[in-house]
Amino acid sequence: MITIYHKPQCSKSREGVQLLENLGIPFEIVKYLDQPLSKEELKELIKKLGIKPIELVRTKEDLWKEKYAGRKLTGTQVIAALAKYPNLMERPIVVNGEKAIIARPSEKVKEIL
Repeated sequence: MITIYHKPQCSKSREGVQLLENLGIPFEIVKYLDQPLSKEELKELIKKLGIKPIELVRTKEDLWKEKYAGRKLTGTQVIAALAKYPNLMERPIVVNGEKAIIARPSEKVKEIL
């Protein structure tokens, strides 16, 4: 089952959902602001993405700039920040089994189907 971590207010996230719908692929939507990921779930997602924790962060967000910019954070600290402030997570993220991708642009979804 394909899963998309989705923020409905985000145009890129909506594009990802639309692409999956257009392809006719069954998928599950996780509204991660309504159902924030735990630290363990974030670690698993980062592993599936094959990235460093900081690469999952929207570093241009004002919240990140106010609270974390310029600080040297460990991966564990970054994951804690994402768990506390899920809006800092890049989006959309599409998961297919043990692989995941940040679907920006939305066509990147096709890489893991």
